[in-house]
Amino acid sequence: MKNLLILGGTGEASKLAIAAATIPDLDVQLSVAGCTSGAGNKPGVTRVGGFGGVSGLIDYLRDRYIDLLVDATHPFAAQISHHGYLAARELDIPRLMLVRPSWKELQKDNWLEVGNIQAAVDILSGNILSGESQRVFLTVGKKQLSKFSELQSKLQNIWFLIRLVEPLENNYTIPLGRIIFGKGPFSYEDELDLLSHYHIDTIVSKNSGGHATYSKIAAARELGIKVIMIDRPSLPIGKKVNTIEEVIQWLRKGEG
Repeated sequence: MKNLLILGGTGEASKLAIAAATIPDLDVQLSVAGCTSGAGNKPGVTRVGGFGGVSGLIDYLRDRYIDLLVDATHPFAAQISHHGYLAARELDIPRLMLVRPSWKELQKDNWLEVGNIQAAVDILSGNILSGESQRVFLTVGKKQLSKFSELQSKLQNIWFLIRLVEPLENNYTIPLGRIIFGKGPFSYEDELDLLSHYHIDTIVSKNSGGHATYSKIAAARELGIKVIMIDRPSLPIGKKVNTIEEVIQWLRKGEG
């Protein structure tokens, strides 16, 4: 019997855990950070919460006799990916990363690619878009909202439509605009209606990849809306695959 720990938090991670559980002599554990309520109710989840840094993850891997580690976290969950790399290296545990492909700019897209959240803020606050961005659809997650709140003192004419998975705690500062709630997948038709209804002229989005939220990018292409696309943070070294099937092959072949 081998013990597999999957670092999750994505739909792919849950599907992987279910598929991996069918492999004989493999005990599967799926851990999620629990950043949203109900995270522990996702299929395959056996653990919710952080590890307490690299040392905590090392202790967990050692105490549970983990033999194999698969990092199937969100492309922007850079910290846990780097912790997984360091912990697996310390204990000499085979590790594989399941990385969903990033979105690619197509011919009719109007993207401005930036390196990080702060660069997106700087673009809007620095008038680089010559005042063209007045109604901005913000889809970057709740943790980054305070950075955009700072814009209100610099550009009073920007109004934000903010989409979140669930309500904010009281200590979050949000920019001027409206909050709506929703969790992907979103349909192309619904995204067209949303962008048109609120007269959105700019989208700020992380390049998360996958299908669940791509419809907003396709709708922006159709409507000629600008997209400030935030590039992914760098991942640690190690073997990477793009599909669940490739992870299952890695596990079945005993490449660990």
